[in-house]
Order: sequence, then C-alpha cells, then structure tokens
Amino acid sequence: MYAVKQKSMNYELDPHGEDLLQQYRDNLPAFKRIEQLASKHLEQALKQQNLYVTTVEHRIKSEKSLAGKLELKGAKYSSINDITDILGMRIIVFYTDDVDKVAAIVKSTFDVDWNESVDKRKQYDFRSFGYSSLHYICRLPKTIVDDAEMPQLNEFRFEIQMRTTLQHVWSTIEHDTGYKGDIKIPDEYKRQLSRLAGLLELADDEFSRLRTTMTSYRRQMLSLVASGKLDEVLLSPESFRNYLETNPFDRLNKRIAAVNQAEIYPTPLLPFARIFDKLEFTTLGDVDRLIKQCSDDAYLLAVSQLALTDLDIMAESVAPTNLCIVHILKNGGDVKDLTRFYDLLNGEKSNNAELAASIFERAGKMPFMQREKVSSHP
Repeated sequence: MYAVKQKSMNYELDPHGEDLLQQYRDNLPAFKRIEQLASKHLEQALKQQNLYVTTVEHRIKSEKSLAGKLELKGAKYSSINDITDILGMRIIVFYTDDVDKVAAIVKSTFDVDWNESVDKRKQYDFRSFGYSSLHYICRLPKTIVDDAEMPQLNEFRFEIQMRTTLQHVWSTIEHDTGYKGDIKIPDEYKRQLSRLAGLLELADDEFSRLRTTMTSYRRQMLSLVASGKLDEVLLSPESFRNYLETNPFDRLNKRIAAVNQAEIYPTPLLPFARIFDKLEFTTLGDVDRLIKQCSDDAYLLAVSQLALTDLDIMAESVAPTNLCIVHILKNGGDVKDLTRFYDLLNGEKSNNAELAASIFERAGKMPFMQREKVSSHP
C-alpha cells in the first residue's frame, strides 16, 4: 500500500520541495520514535555520569517550519535524510567546561557524523559577536535500536546543540530583537548588542573560572583539615561540615553518655557552625581549642544535669551544647547571653529564658565558675 500524497496548498514549493515535504510526512512516525529513544538514552547517560544540566530540550520541526525552509533552500537537499535538523535536541548547562563534558557523553551514546558536526565556538573572529554552541549531528546506533521493519531509525540524522545558560540567553535575545532578520540593523544598535555579548561572554568565563577556583579551595581545605592545620581553615558551613567528618565531639559525648550508659543518637550538628560564628570564632582552630580546653568543664556541667535522671538515650548535640555554655560563662556571659544561645539553638521559644536561668544557677556551683570568680577579684 502506498501513502496518499498530500498537496501543500498553502506553501510556495516547487515539485522537488513538495516531494521532500511528502517524505517528511511519510517518515514522521520514524522521527517521533527516534526522538523518544534519543531523549531517553541521553537523559539516562547524563544521570549515570552525575552531570547536572539545566535543561534537555527536544522537538520535531513542524511541517510549516520545514516548508518555510524548503521554500528558501529546498534545492540543496536530495532527500529528507539530508535535512539534519528535523529532530533537534538542546542541552543547556551552567558552565562552559561542562559543554565539553556533555559532548563526551553524547559521543559515547550516539554515532556522530563528524563531517557535518561543527564547533561554532571556534569560528569567532574580531568582527563577530554573540554566542555559538557546539553542534553534533548524530544517528542512533544499533546498540540502542535495530528494527528491520524500520531501518530509517538508524539512518535519519538529528542535531544536538550544547551550550551554556548565558549562551542560550544571548541566542534568545538575538532572536527576540530580530537581529538576524531581514531588516538592516543600524550600527548604533549593533554596537550595543556587541557590548552586551561581550559582558555575557566575560560572565560565562568568570563563572567557570570561579567554580574551578572554589573547587580547588575546597580540596585545599579538606587537606588542611585532614592534616590538622585547623588555624588555617576559616570557619564556614562548608569547612565545618568537613570538620564534623573527623567526629570532633565524639570523645566528649561518649564520656557524658557513660554516666547513664546511654545510647547516643545522631542529631544535626551543622547548625553549630552559625552558633560558633555568633560566638566570634573565626577558624576551625578556635573550635578545636574550645574542645581541648573546655571538655572537662563541659563534662561536669552535663553530668550535673544527667546524673539525677535515668535517661538511657542522649542526643549527639549534648557535647557542643555544653561546650558553648561553658565558653559563654567563662567569658562573663549571663542569663541573657545564655537565652540568646538557646534562641539560636532551638529557635525563639518562651521557655528559653527559664532554661537559661536554670543552667546559669546550676553552673554557678561548678568549679570552673568558682575559678572565674576568684580570677576576677584581685
């Protein structure tokens, strides 16, 4: 059975263009199947490589859009297989160096037609402006699909564009302003667009450079933490998270838990990074010195609260909590200061002031508070 040839009544096509458009209609099911398979395997490959992308877009060129293309340059195509952008895919990433990572994944997933593929990023000259992307022309390999009844699944090519978010923004702006249209743009507007393109290009490069710098910094911080050079590591949520991996409060928690043979259950300790910052600690060395210098006093304070109970389970936050209390009191803090600490730790609650007053009274009987009183009088 032969497909019924449709007449394109609304298109100004010559007979060759009409034939190409009919080939498009006849093979539309194949293009839709290729779109489904290509997008599925591409997204799976990106996920397997743990590469974050902002967008994966795909579309099949509409009949109207294809007809417009054929009206302009249909003569350059011998058959529908020569039109490589009927199926188009676009992958958008944040950073310029991620474009090459995506390209490597595309290359390992599909068969790439290198003769037709182009890296438009390398076509700049001093007169050009704007952004271009990396374009690969691909086919589905038989490892993805091998259908004897539809061999064109491995024959028809499709285009994959890879670009950064800012490159995509520029492309959208170019299209929206009509810069690439038929109307001649005055030199004044061209200059303005060129300046904006330069800013976007600079921003793209700087974002990638900053990410590389920050990655290097994080690795350096990890190395310093691992080597114990904590005074060289500024206190931040990121550095404190790495510091917590060394279990700095573990020894004190176990000493406290031994009083009641209590089980220690994990609780988030990262919020203490903000608390230590409020206490004007600037490096991980400051936190480490607190643990070394105040653990005995924090232990006695915690025991005074737990000894009279039969609690057999204890939060992991007990050690840093009591260390902070000891630090506040040793530095002349009072009930108001302890209340502010509990507001940071637990959120602003009505019983924080009462809890602070109770702890202050109990701590007043501790040896470290007695020492502070003696040292404060000549």
